[in-house]
Amino acid sequence: MKFEDTYLNDNILDALYDMRFEECTPIQERCIPEILNYHDLIGIAQTGTGKTAAYLLPILSMLDDGGYPKDAINCIIMSPTRELAQQIDQAMQGFGYYLNDTSSVAVYGGNDGTRYDQEMKSLRLGADVVIATPGRLLSHIKMGNVDLSKVSFFVLDEADRMLDMGFSDDIMQIEKLLPKDRQTIMFSATMPKKIQQLAKSILHNPVEVKIAVSKPAEKIRQMAYVCHDQQKEGIIRHLFKDNKMKRVILFSGKKDKVKEITRQLQKMGVNCCQMHSDLTQQERDNVMLEFKAGQKDVLVATDIVARGIDIDDIQMVINYDVPRDCEDYVHRIGRTARADRDGEAITIVNENDMYRFGLIEQFIGKNIEKLKIPEELGDAPDYNPVRHHKPRKNGKPKEKSNKNMTRKKKTHSKKQKDKPQKKKNEE
Repeated sequence: MKFEDTYLNDNILDALYDMRFEECTPIQERCIPEILNYHDLIGIAQTGTGKTAAYLLPILSMLDDGGYPKDAINCIIMSPTRELAQQIDQAMQGFGYYLNDTSSVAVYGGNDGTRYDQEMKSLRLGADVVIATPGRLLSHIKMGNVDLSKVSFFVLDEADRMLDMGFSDDIMQIEKLLPKDRQTIMFSATMPKKIQQLAKSILHNPVEVKIAVSKPAEKIRQMAYVCHDQQKEGIIRHLFKDNKMKRVILFSGKKDKVKEITRQLQKMGVNCCQMHSDLTQQERDNVMLEFKAGQKDVLVATDIVARGIDIDDIQMVINYDVPRDCEDYVHRIGRTARADRDGEAITIVNENDMYRFGLIEQFIGKNIEKLKIPEELGDAPDYNPVRHHKPRKNGKPKEKSNKNMTRKKKTHSKKQKDKPQKKKNEE
């Protein structure tokens, strides 16, 4: 379906035309009409499927059409992390470029008092769209900075991740302050029992939209080094020995290891930077700006950037260790081969990680190419995931996935259509 065949208004279509977006992704094609018809909705879709636009476009279109108070908060979008909140806000600025007096504010922790004061001012003036992390929004609510009595749209993005991070109570506290007749939209990568319970408690006769589980992009060449743990540093030195690696993200699950690897690369003369939870929000923003601008060649990071960071020209992803879950693996390597580009992903697998890596291979349905380690590092262990199986007390590791979205540059012509009749509060 083309965007011009939806009931989005002309100001939204003009912005999409400028951004060279013409074709809806599957999640957008199925969600936009339902949201425009004021149905509650739960969408099961991974990062990279276009889910942000799937809810932002119809909400912004309806706000721009009028009928909502100008001095009040009309939409609350909940995000698990400040990084995703920033990304949603950036998308809002693009999609809403031609809108008439529709304002937004991103509300998240990890910044200074000046930022808090700016948030407070925007909230008290009644920004139309508030994009917030749960804890920060609750802080403003307790300070009396937020009036939620006129909210018409309540969106939970990456709801499963918010629950995993312990935000369930915060979400329910916020939900209780909202009008009962608002429209609620929830997106989740998976549908475990806790998400089903949350949906049952806050959604009213929801439409369920489920997009098929996806695998890593075909354009990613996936490879692995199988080694002893003490050989890992040697493999890193081998990969960066010529100092020709550009546009690389190197992931590790531990921030101390991120710091150690960064020091090692800097000693080798590699132009690199690091990202982890010990950095302030301002420091994180500066790191991302430098890396996006090409001022740094290599970003060494924890999984803090594995989801939702939109950089299209990453050439390689290196996993210093095997991610804990199949979903995390897909999120990590999904930073490369975006926007129809080619990319490479290398994972360093020691004996303890073999079983987990074997599960990843089963999940994606392919045997990942094994590279021979440099001769000077000595012999490598044989790859045998079954032999290295150590059963977990809590059952099987999670198996989730992610998909990257690409778009083609096309021309656009707009059509005038009668808008669907509003059905709010009819059920």
